[in-house]
Amino acid sequence: MGLLRMAARTAVVAGTATAVSGNVARRQANRYDQQQAEAQAAQAPAPVAAEPAQDESMLQLQNLAALHSQGVLSDEEFTAAKAKILGI
Repeated sequence: MGLLRMAARTAVVAGTATAVSGNVARRQANRYDQQQAEAQAAQAPAPVAAEPAQDESMLQLQNLAALHSQGVLSDEEFTAAKAKILGI
């Protein structure tokens, strides 16, 4: 009976060790994949969107000016919104 108990205990210990090492290996692989993805993202050139942003800013400023001229926005509100759009 002692031999059977020792074999069962060894099987449990071996199974637990296998499960733990498998989890560790998966976590390390996920971290490696994440680091590789971050490295590729850092190396990829950023898309150039300067001109559309300027067009969007101009459109927003024109809309603000229209609202200001209609009396919807006060002078202070117009100035604050304009500064926010321009990043001032």
